[in-house]
Amino acid sequence: MGQYIAPLRDMQFVLHELLHVEDELKVLPKHADIDADIINQVLEEGGKFTSEVLFPLNHTGDREGCKLDTATHEVTPPKGFKAAYEQYVAAGWPSLTCDPEYGGQGLPMVLQNSFYEMLNSSNQAWTMYPGLSHGAYECLYAHGTEQQKALYLPKLVSGEWTGTMCLTEAQCGTDLGLLRSKAEPQADGSYKITGSKIFISAGEHDMAANILHLVLARLPDAPEGTKGISLFIVPKFLPDADGKLGARNPIFCGALEEKMGIHGNATCQMNIDGATGWLIGEPNKGLNAMFVMMNAARLGVGMQSLGLTEVAYQNALIYAKDRLQMRSLTGPKATNKPADPIIVHPDVRRMLLTAKAYAEGGRAFSSYVALQIDKELNHPDPAVRAEAVDEVALLTPIIKAFLTDNGWISTSEAMQVYGGHGFISEWGMEQYVRDSRINMIYEGTNTIQSLDLLGRKILMDNGAKLRKFGAKIQAFVEENGTDEAMSEFITPLADLADKVTKLTMEIGMKAFQNPDEVGAAAVPYLRVAGHLVYAYFFAQMAKIALAKQDDSDPFYKSKLGTARFYFARLLPETAMLIRQARSGSASLMALDAELF
Repeated sequence: MGQYIAPLRDMQFVLHELLHVEDELKVLPKHADIDADIINQVLEEGGKFTSEVLFPLNHTGDREGCKLDTATHEVTPPKGFKAAYEQYVAAGWPSLTCDPEYGGQGLPMVLQNSFYEMLNSSNQAWTMYPGLSHGAYECLYAHGTEQQKALYLPKLVSGEWTGTMCLTEAQCGTDLGLLRSKAEPQADGSYKITGSKIFISAGEHDMAANILHLVLARLPDAPEGTKGISLFIVPKFLPDADGKLGARNPIFCGALEEKMGIHGNATCQMNIDGATGWLIGEPNKGLNAMFVMMNAARLGVGMQSLGLTEVAYQNALIYAKDRLQMRSLTGPKATNKPADPIIVHPDVRRMLLTAKAYAEGGRAFSSYVALQIDKELNHPDPAVRAEAVDEVALLTPIIKAFLTDNGWISTSEAMQVYGGHGFISEWGMEQYVRDSRINMIYEGTNTIQSLDLLGRKILMDNGAKLRKFGAKIQAFVEENGTDEAMSEFITPLADLADKVTKLTMEIGMKAFQNPDEVGAAAVPYLRVAGHLVYAYFFAQMAKIALAKQDDSDPFYKSKLGTARFYFARLLPETAMLIRQARSGSASLMALDAELF
């Protein structure tokens, strides 16, 4: 069944040596008293909880799945999930970054980001229950009325109630302008919501006393398309003004989706039959409010795949050091054994280092984005806040798509390390592959993320956001360009930055003539952009490691070796991707549909 140990040393390296979060947080009044000791203590406790409580439930939860009682519409998660959630609540984990006004601890997002990596490594399916709740908290915190916040936020912060987001319908996935759910206004200011939703993660369960569904629906006079969507809060049980639960609201789970993975999470078809709800935000502005939750979810899905990448790597490494198979091509290494451990073989090392590099690169990147969110929310300088807003907007689709692409690659490579044992379920590796493949699809497919990045975040503002991030890369290149020891990292980083600039301009010019050029180039373009970001962070990490490679701590030699592998073996993928992105739409669009 394997094991999971939180990668505390690498997390501390990223937070303290790469990002210097203690110094960064000191200029944020809300977090000025957060020091390295507090951060490390929280991470250590998080590592214990995830490895000791959640990880043992991962494989059994996948095998058991969730059960629906069709008579009562109640869903029972796998054995042990509810007890683990009770421990999670008792320890105060749901309140980690929430506002103290509503019972939260007020800790920074950059700390919660690392904790969520641990949660997802140990048990992604379980983590989706509290993960979605935090998204509901953020949405209500940003757009709820004072009365709504007073009623609902303390319950979400404590973990007493959980939350969901109900967007998708059978006839519309990404194109929410096609949704049909209706909201009829009532005399008391509430609404009667009717419709059906599918693919609702954590839509029904018995782990919490109440579930707050955030539902998109149309008002009677709503305009067509996405401009006519409103957002409503629809509780499972209707609370009174003091939060005491009353009548069961008619929003029920009609069926559980039979998925390829994340079996421990209840992915529900929700039937809404005149359920009582209340408007969140302004009428017909529901997507604006829901985007708070959707963007949080996109970052969260990236962390799901980062977590899977790490745990798959850890277990593949253990197996590769233990499994005996053949002799090294350069002669026996374990002369006291009948064969060598498979870690001596070059291609096994390639697979392990691929997962290791994508885990470490993703950890640095996602932690950086989480820190920018802290600045966006709390920095006293409006200019710094505005810059952080732009940077988070630019990098969010890359977090979601690049990390989940890499999670699929890494878990597949880790499973391959196991050979025939890899696809046998008792070893646990095939579950990570199944789970990781789902992450590339939901919360906006990776193609949608690519279109968002290239079409909306870059071309729509003529590359302004990209140029601002590129200026940071250029400054780093200029600062370290004369350091001969850094040339193996700086030269390819500078070269790729230049190529991204030229590629962006080329696609933008083509798009003026034919918008299909954006759709044809978007997916390879996002991966190129993802590699640019990873190369930037790996170059920074390599600089730190070079200065400390003679340290008694072997960590820095390992970090330097991983950075060299990334630049030598993974970054060259960009040459192919750039050619693909430049190839245009003709080869894709020339055939009539009937000729496929």
